[in-house]
Amino acid sequence: MLARRLLLGVALLAVWPALAEQEVPVYPGTIHTRIGNDLIIGGEYYRLAYFTTTDPMKKVAAYFAQKWRDEGYPTVVEGDLEDEAVVSALFTREGLQRGVVLRTHLGKTVGFTALRDLWTRPPKSTPSGLIKLEGTLYSQDLATRDDPGGSQNRTSLVTGDLSDVQQRVGAELTRQGFEPVRSTATKLGGGTQVTMEHARKGEQVMTTISQVDDGMSTVMQTWVGTDRPDGVPNNDAVRKSREAWEQEQKAKAAKGAGK
Repeated sequence: MLARRLLLGVALLAVWPALAEQEVPVYPGTIHTRIGNDLIIGGEYYRLAYFTTTDPMKKVAAYFAQKWRDEGYPTVVEGDLEDEAVVSALFTREGLQRGVVLRTHLGKTVGFTALRDLWTRPPKSTPSGLIKLEGTLYSQDLATRDDPGGSQNRTSLVTGDLSDVQQRVGAELTRQGFEPVRSTATKLGGGTQVTMEHARKGEQVMTTISQVDDGMSTVMQTWVGTDRPDGVPNNDAVRKSREAWEQEQKAKAAKGAGK
C-alpha cells in the first residue's frame, strides 16, 4: 500500500524522460536504486529512483530546494513537510524537470527522485496484446525498455461485468494469435478477481480483471516482449505450462470426487 501511494505521488510530479547523459536527482550520503530503465508513462519519458535516509523530511526537502534555487532554477516546494512533500524544479535550458517526492515510513524519510524530459516524445507504438475494449472509460499506459526487451502495462476501466469483460479480452487475444496458458479465479474482498495468462513466441500477456461496480470492471494488463528466445515462454514453454495446469486441475477434480 505504501509503495502504491509513493508511486502515485511520483506521478503527480508529471511524467519524465531524460537525455542520455542526465541523471536523476541525488541526496548525499544515500544509495539510490533505479526503478527500471527509461520509463514511458502517459506518453512521456521518466527516469525514477528511490532512497531512504534517517534525516528528517524538512532537511531533505530544504537540500533540494536550496540546491536548485542556488543554481538559478525555478523551484516549487509543496506539502506539509511532516508527512509528505514534493520539491520540483524546471531546467528550462535543458528542457528537463527534476523532482523528489518525500514520505515518512518507520521513522525514516523515503524519497522518490524523478527526471522528466519536456521536449522529447517517444514514438507511439502499443504492442498487440494490450487490449482496449469497446466501452473503455479510462485507460493509462506505462512502459519500460531494457535491451534486449521491454514491458508495457495498461490499466483500464471498462463497462461490463467480470464474465463479459473476461470473454471479450480472451477473444481479442485469441484473434491476435495469443494462446491461453492458464486462468485462475480468486476471491478477494468479497468479490472475484480473474487472472489470465496468454503467450505467443517471444511475448507474454498477463491480464487481471476485477469487477468494481455493477456493470463496471477494471482490466490490468502486463505485456512482456524480448528478443531472447528464452526471455518469455516460447511455444514449447506455453505447451508445457498449459499441460501442467491441466494436470493440476484434473488432480483437484479427482481429489474432490474422492471425498
